[in-house]
Amino acid sequence: MERIWLKRYPPGIPAEIDLEEYRSLGELFDISIRKFGPLPAYVSFGTEITYTELERLSRQFGAYLQNVARLDPGARVALMMPNLLQYPVAMFGALRAGYTVVNCNPLYSPRELEHQLKDSGAEAIVIVENFAHVLEQVVGKTQVRHVITTQIGDLLHFPRGHIVNFMVKYVKRMVPTWSIPNAVPLRTALKKGAGAPWSPAKLGPEDVAFLQYTGGTTGVPKGAMLTHRNLIANVQQAYAWLKSFLQEGEETIVTALPLYHVFALTANCLVFFKIGARNVLIANPRDVPGLVQELRKHQFTVITGVNTLFGALLNHPDFAKMDFSHLEFCLAGGMAVQRAVAERWKEATGKPLIEAYGLTETSPAVTINPLDLVDYNGSVGLPVPSTEIAIRDDDGHDLSMGEAGELCVRGPQVMKGYWNRPDETAKVIMADGFLRTGDIATVDQQGFVRIVDRKKDMIVVSGFKVFPNELEGVVMLHPGVLEVGAVGIPDPNTGEAVKIVVVKRDPNLTAETLIEHCRKHLTPYKVPKHVEFRTELPKTPVGKVLRRALQ
Repeated sequence: MERIWLKRYPPGIPAEIDLEEYRSLGELFDISIRKFGPLPAYVSFGTEITYTELERLSRQFGAYLQNVARLDPGARVALMMPNLLQYPVAMFGALRAGYTVVNCNPLYSPRELEHQLKDSGAEAIVIVENFAHVLEQVVGKTQVRHVITTQIGDLLHFPRGHIVNFMVKYVKRMVPTWSIPNAVPLRTALKKGAGAPWSPAKLGPEDVAFLQYTGGTTGVPKGAMLTHRNLIANVQQAYAWLKSFLQEGEETIVTALPLYHVFALTANCLVFFKIGARNVLIANPRDVPGLVQELRKHQFTVITGVNTLFGALLNHPDFAKMDFSHLEFCLAGGMAVQRAVAERWKEATGKPLIEAYGLTETSPAVTINPLDLVDYNGSVGLPVPSTEIAIRDDDGHDLSMGEAGELCVRGPQVMKGYWNRPDETAKVIMADGFLRTGDIATVDQQGFVRIVDRKKDMIVVSGFKVFPNELEGVVMLHPGVLEVGAVGIPDPNTGEAVKIVVVKRDPNLTAETLIEHCRKHLTPYKVPKHVEFRTELPKTPVGKVLRRALQ
């Protein structure tokens, strides 16, 4: 496809990014440390660590892995924790020492954790004690030889750290009993690393930085091999897009999405590390009252999130009372932004939700809306620099402008492939290097991309296609609805029938009222045939509704 979107780029955004500025994430890390050493890098539970302190702690951890654990170069190191100071310490330490990071969801079941550890071949894991009982059940079946445990408050200043650990373990009883022989506390590992030699790894662009697992809701999770080049490219692409709105060393970004998810990993952790930002880590974004209370403590300039997070904030009575005078922009991704949420957000904060699109296999950013956007436009934006897109049919043929088809992507941010899965890699990376995203999209004459829906989530009623995103957006326009998910269920007459699962805002809302509301906005075959009410919807860790679980 002709790169028509370049004509719509805001001033100052280049068509191509410089892939040679950094050879690795370790080099990016070193440059930022030299530039921003005394500035605060991360904030958690009231404790700040500077860029210089992060360098020291990550170096100690890397030295421990090299000289005490004696891991070979390229070994996989798993991390299983929420957004704590320990995450950037362990993540940057492992990368700088030449290892591949395997991000694990702390809410994994034993089965899920066992699969990921065995599939990745991880030899070490850093895990918060709250989840060690899960690891205990499976560690003997894996290649893991080194278990490093940490308590939530371990890197907090005295006495706060001791108080937090005491409260978590003995008052709130959030740490189930566990026993893993030879497990090493993180603080012990850091002390041993401080006395060990340090040899920063000589990494190249094609070395694998992360095994980022994906596909768990549609099949067996696969490890996307994201190289240093992939991540550096996406950092450069996002930075080129955002830089005119950013001031080095002066930004404060709120990281409520988990860092083990690729969206926050790249957008929050890496991009804002490059510019010396202060990163506010939120350990439990599901605690919305606690999140609002934390937000009030900081004059944050940027916040990222998903539709459900922004919706939850808007539904808290104290959120709209906050001071948003320092807020520069708000970036939304991970799932479709609903118009009702976007319009309420703009009304409450004075800033539009800037929607972006990406996926694990693209490190993740593919498209971003211009930051000078005034209002919600229903698109996921324009392809970022050095990115090509195509809209193709099931046979891989390009479709005409405006036609809906599978969005395909080619660029330096596209993964190397799936770990040990050449067959799965061949299914998604085409002969010409384009990645099949599995998303149905259209492109308009300016190059704006609109995601119609997930290919696998499409509902087919009597041969007619129904896209859940569209339906959910319509349902959310009803003031009595708090959340909704739409799915197709088997129907003997039409093949599939549309079902919506709704969380009420208005306790008096009825199924008949909702169906009548949909009839006013949708063609008959799109109108839900079944309505189910629940108190909550199943979601992924970043808040995306798990449609398959609703079926």
